[in-house]
Amino acid sequence: MRAVHDRGGWLGAGPIQKADHQLEDWERWTDAMMQLLSGPEKRVIRLDEMRRTIESLPPAQYESLAYYERWATALESLMIEKKILTREEIERKAAELERRERGDA
Repeated sequence: MRAVHDRGGWLGAGPIQKADHQLEDWERWTDAMMQLLSGPEKRVIRLDEMRRTIESLPPAQYESLAYYERWATALESLMIEKKILTREEIERKAAELERRERGDA
C-alpha cells in the first residue's frame, strides 16, 4: 500500500509547484536548525531519521502541513524521541515566544 508521501502517478494529485517563493523567517530558521543538527559537527539528527519521521506522519496531518511545517514537526518529534527536549519544555518555550510576540513579556 502506498503511503501519503508517495505521489508518483497519483491521479488527481495535481501539479507540483516548482516556483520559488520568498521564505518566511520561521522557514529559514527551521532549515538552519536542520543544517545545524544534522551537520558533521553535531550529528544529532540523521537525514534518514528526518525522512522516517516525516513519512510516518498520519496522512491527514501530512496533507495539512506545508513543506517546512513537516520539517518543524519532525524536528520536534525527533528532539523528544532522543530525549533532548521534552514536550513540556517545547510547549513552555512556545508559550513564552507567543507572549513576547504579543508584547506580554
